[in-house]
Amino acid sequence: MHHASLFTPTSLGDLKLRNRIVMAPLTRCRADANHVPTPMMVEYYSQRASAGLVIAEATMAIEGHSAFGGREPGIYSAAQVAAWRTVTDAVHAKGGQMVLQIWHGGRACHSLLNGGAQPVAPSPMRIENDETHTPQGKKPYEVPRELRDDELPGIVAGFRKAAENAKAAGFDGVEVHGANGYLLDEFLRDGSNHRKGPYGGSIENRARLMFEVVDAAIRVFGAGRVGLRISPLNSYNDMRDSDPVGITNYVAAQCERRGLAYLHLMRGDFFGVQKAEVVHPARENFRGALVGNMGYTPAEAAAEVTAGTLAAVAFGHHYVSNPDLAERVKAGAQLVEPDGKTLYSNDAKGYTDYPTLA
Repeated sequence: MHHASLFTPTSLGDLKLRNRIVMAPLTRCRADANHVPTPMMVEYYSQRASAGLVIAEATMAIEGHSAFGGREPGIYSAAQVAAWRTVTDAVHAKGGQMVLQIWHGGRACHSLLNGGAQPVAPSPMRIENDETHTPQGKKPYEVPRELRDDELPGIVAGFRKAAENAKAAGFDGVEVHGANGYLLDEFLRDGSNHRKGPYGGSIENRARLMFEVVDAAIRVFGAGRVGLRISPLNSYNDMRDSDPVGITNYVAAQCERRGLAYLHLMRGDFFGVQKAEVVHPARENFRGALVGNMGYTPAEAAAEVTAGTLAAVAFGHHYVSNPDLAERVKAGAQLVEPDGKTLYSNDAKGYTDYPTLA
């Protein structure tokens, strides 16, 4: 057996994992035009059920906040709940476990994807360094509307309903998406949050909405089945923060206080702009299950698990093209590289047609 430490059982809170290889949440745009999961998604996720934990892709908690071309899934309608149930049933039938990543696109949304509705954000600052896919082709991001403080309880209530729907759909828990420049991350980082009052200024205030959402999810699932994902360094979606280590320390300490199932930490920056060491600050402040993500090789992942730094490692890039990633890692087999042209297309090619090792 290769990388033996990755194949010892562990627990992320109340989630019992048969191995320490986690499937990271991966947006793939295979839901239908009403954001309902499709039969393709049943096959795709069940193919990957040998992961210790499958984290489903970013899923719209609240209607009207599409941020990824209009074909990402939702969890706010009865049809979506029923369709997700077929996915979780298929994963469970293969002995897998699955949590749903609940998400709000924030300023990364676009009016052409959402019936003309202006995107919302903590501050009226648009994403400047990219364009987004819309039904009319690629378009510049729009200036978002600044959310009022009195609107934020409605956002929290929407996330709580999403957690309730995830439970009804058979998920084993939820992961709150607090990363990669979407709404909760926009509030957290000072590069995108310039507001005054109880949700702006200090780290404690900027993290307030994120932990109100986390607490709402805890009331549905219990802390032992709720995780949080953060990306304190990632500059994707035009994001930055003046003190990424400081926000890591604060968020990790708040997760520790709540006894979360796990903290899912993206350790780097897709574009290499922001650099800092955030894994050990997270470890020092959160004694629960820390899940590492971004660029880990199987050998590095095994070493970090052996050292006790990480409880598990989430793999994204290679889970696109290796449905049996856990088996391949155990066998020391070569990993297949994904076809970048099919990452966000809408059919089975490059989605469910990657072969297994056998």
